[in-house]
Amino acid sequence: MRIEAADVVVVGGGAAGLSAALAALETFATDGRNAARVALVSKVYPMRSHTVAAEGGAAGVVPWGDDSLDAHLADTLASGSGLGDQAAAQWILERAPRELARLDRLGMPWSRDDSGRPAVRRFGGMSNPRTWFAADKTGFHMLHTLFQESLRHTLTTADSRDSAAPSIIRYDEHIALDLLMSDGGGARGIVAYDQQQGHVVAFVAPAVILATGGAARAWGTSTNAGIVTGDGLSMALRAGLALRDIEFVQVHPTCLPATGILITEAARGEGGVLLDRNGDRYLADYGLGPVTPVGQPVPRTMELGPRDRLSQAFWKADRDGRTIPWHDGADGAAGSVGAAGGGETDAASGTSAGARRNVVHLDLRHVGDFLLKTRLPLVTGLARRYVGVDPRFGLIPVCPAAHYTMGGIPTTPQGQVLDGAGQAVPGLYAAGECASTGLHGANRLGSNSLVETLVVGRAAGALAAGDTGSFDGLSASPRYSTTDKALTDQAEALAQPWLAMRGQGSESPAHIRRDLGALLDADVGIYCDADGLARARASIDSLRQRFADVRVADTSSVFNTDWAQALQVGAMLDVAAAVVAAAEGRHESRGAHQRIDHPDADAAPKHSIVVTGQTGVPEVSYV
Repeated sequence: MRIEAADVVVVGGGAAGLSAALAALETFATDGRNAARVALVSKVYPMRSHTVAAEGGAAGVVPWGDDSLDAHLADTLASGSGLGDQAAAQWILERAPRELARLDRLGMPWSRDDSGRPAVRRFGGMSNPRTWFAADKTGFHMLHTLFQESLRHTLTTADSRDSAAPSIIRYDEHIALDLLMSDGGGARGIVAYDQQQGHVVAFVAPAVILATGGAARAWGTSTNAGIVTGDGLSMALRAGLALRDIEFVQVHPTCLPATGILITEAARGEGGVLLDRNGDRYLADYGLGPVTPVGQPVPRTMELGPRDRLSQAFWKADRDGRTIPWHDGADGAAGSVGAAGGGETDAASGTSAGARRNVVHLDLRHVGDFLLKTRLPLVTGLARRYVGVDPRFGLIPVCPAAHYTMGGIPTTPQGQVLDGAGQAVPGLYAAGECASTGLHGANRLGSNSLVETLVVGRAAGALAAGDTGSFDGLSASPRYSTTDKALTDQAEALAQPWLAMRGQGSESPAHIRRDLGALLDADVGIYCDADGLARARASIDSLRQRFADVRVADTSSVFNTDWAQALQVGAMLDVAAAVVAAAEGRHESRGAHQRIDHPDADAAPKHSIVVTGQTGVPEVSYV
């Protein structure tokens, strides 16, 4: 094991992590601390972070037009169904345009209106167009812009000691295992595993920023990449910290069947409409009317209603027999609408060969070739490649999929982590989807997430840099000595259980992961009830027992993907157990949490707080 010392450790290389790292450098430079270093730890090369998959855009009020901060705040709080924090939301949203303009100066290729200003588009749940976008590849371009800026300040480990400016040292392909916490409950670093060199690394610093993303990959049908497995959320639970409102998981209404690939809300913002099996625009029958003219979307109506309500409308239409059977070819090629047959499960891969799903249709034929090429080129390509549909002439089959984790590690709007009692955890910050800042409440307003990564990431980075005092991260320090035996012992003790998994066990991690996804889809989906949640809890308990004997056949120390998969399955199990525990105790329907057996919302909204008890069972309170 080796020890790497830094002034700030950032865990995660997506938009939140890069924003935090860059803000920390700016703070160091302002304070004249030229020897300061930021360790950026990521389990993938940063450009593979999940930010790259965001399509639609980032919300921020533009100074032209009829929009206002008050309107943005009102839309956000309305989507949050009473659980949003007004002060936190206002603090974040009023800084949103500034961060988007900052990206513009860094070279972000925003789509432009005829006057050359950044264009804005409509999004579901919004009263005005305010979503800045770069065609339908906004996250891709945002991550490119931030990463390119970070490269100007990035050093290799070898030359980092000689730099005369604050710098980033990147540690790609490092899996974060656990938080290093002091006896007083503050953060002192993380324990990670270097997949390239094959050994444990203790990253020690006075400040740690978690920017590890959400956990929606735990669901079998999900828009999330395979890396979005709740690692930081699981680490927080194991460190004795809390998760807040973790039961609120947003299900996006328009995704490609079988793959879960997102078809951005921007497609509906540009005029796309949803059709049932009879070709009718069914949303008006489920409370989202009145019917609007085709190709002329109206804010907060029909296809531009809030995401949770569109997904709930699909669920109801499916129960009413208005959806369309869609058959996924066994060879993974494009499926066909109306084909019969259910298919069999491939025991080796855990995937369904020829699975049957129900869908509705997204109609973009009237949008026109120009807009499809300039504003929806990714959607057009995805539809052609994965379902064999050219949106100019055909209907795209879509269905809901788990998309976003609204809850997470409780923080202030500036990213300071709070414990279960609401007290600040010294030296620990969180930003992005792993954090619960109070912005999203019970259901996230579309395009608020990307801007949250920028605003909260920047704030967390600046605060973390201010925490470090005069600590020189590259030399032995009285506070963090590279020969600190107590620190070494703590890191080794945390890493040992994970290392011991290699070459052990009999339970397939792929099968555990498949079974977890299936039970979450079935019982913790758009709607749930007490019986289903009880089944899910019992099933997760059984899966966690199986995980105790998980098989990791590969014993290698370098790039052991068998082991990495098992670690991620363990994290998803931890988060899923917390989700189900919090959902069982919430006897109401609110936002993305809908209970068939408790259809009304409580008069007084409460937050759920989940911690891991001494026996490893989630314990929930509501405040």
